Amino acid sequence: MKDHKGMRPQDIVVLLAIVAIQKKNWAGTGVKFIYPIQNKNLAELLNISSAEISASINRSFYAGLIEDSPFKQVFMQSFLEFLIYGLKYAFPVKPGILVRGIPTAHSAEPLQAKLSFQEEIIWEYAEGNVRGQAIVPLYHTVPEIVGKDKLLYELLALTDSLRIGGARERELAIEELKNRFFQ
Repeated sequence: MKDHKGMRPQDIVVLLAIVAIQKKNWAGTGVKFIYPIQNKNLAELLNISSAEISASINRSFYAGLIEDSPFKQVFMQSFLEFLIYGLKYAFPVKPGILVRGIPTAHSAEPLQAKLSFQEEIIWEYAEGNVRGQAIVPLYHTVPEIVGKDKLLYELLALTDSLRIGGARERELAIEELKNRFFQ
């Protein structure tokens, strides 16, 4: 195994994609995910190379966030703790200029319905339909991929709420993440 040089932002995107795939395939069945998720399928979903997917999974395994098996079972409690307590320090973000893009954080569902802000928070994207303050996504392909999977979009938006939000937004995002991770 290579030396661990720390987590990278795309590692969070990869882990959230694995969670979304597993929850979508087995929602409500009570059955543990039983077939392997292939790196090439993750690479296609996320527009990330297969080599980078492999390196990401190795970093996450080393950090204790995923099991070492073809099934890629995410350790949900550990991952949630990292998101809640470490994400905003490891991958901080500040709102930037007004541009067109795709809503994220409190400007996207599920928090949009619960909170009201005058300024939208978005990922800059030329094909987006909302004008707001841009934040840098965890990985540059995020704005392109969120249309492929609703649950992944929600998880990424909630994660951005943890990165940028105040106490109220963070509290609601944590509650929503727990609902999606453990139900």
